[in-house]
Amino acid sequence: MSDNPISERIDRRTLLRGAAAAGVVGIAGCSDNGGDGGDGDDGGDGGDGGDVIRWHAGGTGGTYFPLSGEFEGVIEDNTDFPVEVSSTGASVENVGSLGNGDADFAMIQNDIAYFARNGEALDAFEGSAVENLRGVATLYPETIHVLLNPDADVSSLSDLEGMRVNTGDLGSGTQVNALQILESAGGLTTDDFDEQNTDFTQAANQLRDGDVDAAFVVGGWPVGAIEELATTTDVQILNMSGEERQAARDDASWFADDTIPAGTYDGIDEDVDTVSVQAMIATRSEFSADTVEAVTEAIFENLGQLSIKTDFITVDSAQDGMSIELHEGAARYFE
Repeated sequence: MSDNPISERIDRRTLLRGAAAAGVVGIAGCSDNGGDGGDGDDGGDGGDGGDVIRWHAGGTGGTYFPLSGEFEGVIEDNTDFPVEVSSTGASVENVGSLGNGDADFAMIQNDIAYFARNGEALDAFEGSAVENLRGVATLYPETIHVLLNPDADVSSLSDLEGMRVNTGDLGSGTQVNALQILESAGGLTTDDFDEQNTDFTQAANQLRDGDVDAAFVVGGWPVGAIEELATTTDVQILNMSGEERQAARDDASWFADDTIPAGTYDGIDEDVDTVSVQAMIATRSEFSADTVEAVTEAIFENLGQLSIKTDFITVDSAQDGMSIELHEGAARYFE
């Protein structure tokens, strides 16, 4: 059982339901995959030129999916490996896919990686640490966007009491972050608002249609779904107070202060203060160290081929905020 107070504050019943929807309730049966061969053994799942690398991303309206598409191009241009990128429910689902061997690489948040590897905070992980989860590199801040319906008259997180709030896909990292922030900085539990759960694109549609009062979107700005929404609808993003940001940081050390610059989205004419977590690439311990090294080298030696988050993704910052141990192949490259 974790000593982390967040473990007790998160609505466990809600998160377990979300984890089940994301298909990770079976993690307990496969979380010790890493003990079968060590970091240098591909376990028969990959490592030979021509084998397809299975890369799990996130929803098509976020940053994970298009960035993973760019990684696919870089890897295929600079190695012998074809890559298959899949749209998923993002962090929590992706951890499950790595744990059971359905994915070779995946995009996840650094906080979710920590929870999974240490078996805490979410019921999907509590007492069932994902032993084979390994880090490759951290990438960029994943900014917490709290999108608001202009008619909702919301100026603080506590104002969301009694309102319809989309906290992200069930079991996703977005949902975890939303519930953390609503409780720590807004004093709200899931009994205090009408929680709804969809991916980024559907959440944007709900805001446009007036079906929710607020929606949490976590992703590196600019997030495609928000950009698209802002072209047709007035967009408001909650400007978190200093006290709210401090409360979020005090309750969860993985949050950091962040700012969405004015002009990032149509209609956002002033900087918006918020918090963020860190996006990262993860893999599984039994996947070939040679392949992981080759993939890591291909990405970080060819950053000029990327067009997304290029101000943040660098060799020098690739271990900032790394919350779990590195895969042997990644360690070879960075060392």
